[in-house]
Amino acid sequence: MVIKSSPIFLVIGQDNPSKEKLLTEIKGNFLPANLETFNLDVLFGHDLTLRMLQEKLLGLPVKSKKRILIIKQAQSLKEEIKKFLLGYAKKPHDSLVLILDLNSSGWRDTFVSGMSKFSRVYRFQEQVSQDAFMLWRQINSKKPAAALRILKGLLSTGEKPERILGGLRYSCLREAQNRQELRKKLKALIECDLNIKTGKIKPDFALEKLIIGLCGFIGP
Repeated sequence: MVIKSSPIFLVIGQDNPSKEKLLTEIKGNFLPANLETFNLDVLFGHDLTLRMLQEKLLGLPVKSKKRILIIKQAQSLKEEIKKFLLGYAKKPHDSLVLILDLNSSGWRDTFVSGMSKFSRVYRFQEQVSQDAFMLWRQINSKKPAAALRILKGLLSTGEKPERILGGLRYSCLREAQNRQELRKKLKALIECDLNIKTGKIKPDFALEKLIIGLCGFIGP
């Protein structure tokens, strides 16, 4: 259950204009504009160390009741930092507003689900690459060779496996289909996600296996 008065915010999605509007509202609610320079820190998940985070959490507000700490790209946080934040969320500092800005949360994301119990959660639509829709159309047409060529192209341009998987899931859910077929495909998508996250199979191989399997699920 989300604590509505929590000083921790989870902002999830890739609709950046809407997210920035929300962040501006949060800053306006907690900080006078003339004190923002002294009481606002913005960090990035992929650069953050545990020691750096702990130092920022201990900072005191200047001529204000609150400080704001924004961690962008929080999906890239190191595991030790995620573990620390899960503990911190149970007893956060009253003088600090902590905002975790994530591009995506992934399926069965234990960090996000754990933080959500103690946070105010805002979800925005994720922008799915049009190429992911093209990939799904080839799968839907039972053309595994064409689908695999699109997948190879996506990976070669640096598209992340998690984003490709998210696009396939979105395409799967938005199309009308019988429940039995939907369950089979969602099970395959979840299995692929777990294989990638656990390192059981390399991401590109996991996606190839998924595509071949999904082509087999599509009816005539």
